[in-house]
Amino acid sequence: MAFLVAMCSAVAVVVLAVHWVYRWRNPRCSIGKLPPGSMGLPLLGETMQFFSPNATFDVSPFIKDRIKRYGPVFRTSLVGQPVVVSTDPELNRFVFQQEGTLFESWYPETFTEIFGRSNVGSLHGFMYKYLKSLVLKLFGPESLRDLLLRDVETAACANLSSWSRLSSIELKEATSNMIFDLTAKKLISYESSSSSESLRKNFVAFIRGLISYPVDLPGTAYHQCMQGRKNVMKVLKNMLKERRNSPRKQHGDFFDYLIEELNKERSLITETIALDLMFVLLFASFETTSLVLTLAIKFLTDHPNVLEKLTEEHDTIIKNREDPMTGVTWMEYRSMAFTFQVITETARLANIVPGIFRKALKDIQINGYTIPAGWRVMVCPPAVHLNPEIYKDPLTFDPWRWKDRPELNGGSKHFMAFGGGMRFCVGTEFTKLQMAIFVHCLVTKYRYNLALPSNNFLFFYLVMSLELGLLKGWRRLLDTVNHRLDNQVEGNQRRKYSPNARIRIPRWLSYPALSQSSMIWWEMA
Repeated sequence: MAFLVAMCSAVAVVVLAVHWVYRWRNPRCSIGKLPPGSMGLPLLGETMQFFSPNATFDVSPFIKDRIKRYGPVFRTSLVGQPVVVSTDPELNRFVFQQEGTLFESWYPETFTEIFGRSNVGSLHGFMYKYLKSLVLKLFGPESLRDLLLRDVETAACANLSSWSRLSSIELKEATSNMIFDLTAKKLISYESSSSSESLRKNFVAFIRGLISYPVDLPGTAYHQCMQGRKNVMKVLKNMLKERRNSPRKQHGDFFDYLIEELNKERSLITETIALDLMFVLLFASFETTSLVLTLAIKFLTDHPNVLEKLTEEHDTIIKNREDPMTGVTWMEYRSMAFTFQVITETARLANIVPGIFRKALKDIQINGYTIPAGWRVMVCPPAVHLNPEIYKDPLTFDPWRWKDRPELNGGSKHFMAFGGGMRFCVGTEFTKLQMAIFVHCLVTKYRYNLALPSNNFLFFYLVMSLELGLLKGWRRLLDTVNHRLDNQVEGNQRRKYSPNARIRIPRWLSYPALSQSSMIWWEMA
């Protein structure tokens, strides 16, 4: 009898498990039909495949394979959520245009935890628009013209001069520090010091664990990420407390402006919202712009014809000045047409954001399919930016393709490097300003080359890897491969040159999800 009961129980468990798996892999749709696709394994979905490393500029194999199998719109399951992935420009534009009506911004739970539940990306409607208006006080056109242009040029020239006196420098790290110092000074009156250096180190720890499995245990990348955020937030909280206790002492930075908003009788923001906003702005200044800028320098090095045209544009600007020693004017900056083409093309190939997420607020029927309410939608910019039907030879760096195109001044359904719709990145123009002025200072005063031919080094592009606990086999593999690269370069480093002769500066580009030894080597003359 007991055996029979056990058998019946086992059969019931198996039947329920099979039914659950079937329901997982074949979700229901009350109206119409779902896009084609696979939901992967129960709970895990296709998350592991989505985060598989991609060592090329091309669209990730995960997206590419499913486009071939299912078409430009397909369903999957990522981080425990049902997702419709769109590589269709028209659907992407529709999603952006309907935010607040049919869709709202959404991020995975781990990202919300990492960036703060009150961060600007997680807010909606009026509150998001209000915070965006606050940020534009710092990064809007008037501030760029009247306040930031001169500071950006001063920082770029000073850092380039400093780097030229060193035997070696890492370009990604150096540009990160340069941009962080400048932006943090405007945000929180940051000055280079031992304490501020610690602030930068905490952001490094934060970024390295940003794309990681959410296991908050000592030794994991996620734990280091959360500790980095905790330490940065502690600094910001202490700073906020000190300033509110000394209201007469004004610093003239963005933090002062936020405190004024906080102190209003009917303030719309809280301390939590203000601190999360400061954290996100500091993060953006530390990582994203420096990555695109470093890629731009690499592309210029690989394409001498582009560098020649760019140098000609900036030399002409200096020749047309009454006093060549004066700084860049706003009119000169706006005249850098080819420079903006280079920046736009770099952003297209960089694809800093592999996916932009939204959440469906109601059942939506489009293109013969239904997106159920509550499902997530992932707009995939790389699949559009690298589509040969939209861009001829999409993997080729060709700034001339942007001549007279409207995307130079914004976004479109074919160009989403800076987002789209009402959430178009508020820091876009500040990013362009920093890149253009840095390039101006570089090409008019310095020469530089790769320390190794392009085909002799490894270039890992936006590799995202999941780390669980202390199992870092993928990183060990990268360490082993890159150690061989280091040995190849070591002989080139040993030769020394005087500052007045040829200065060799090996530089390497490291992505947050990669081992610290992943390098691109540069020399500057």
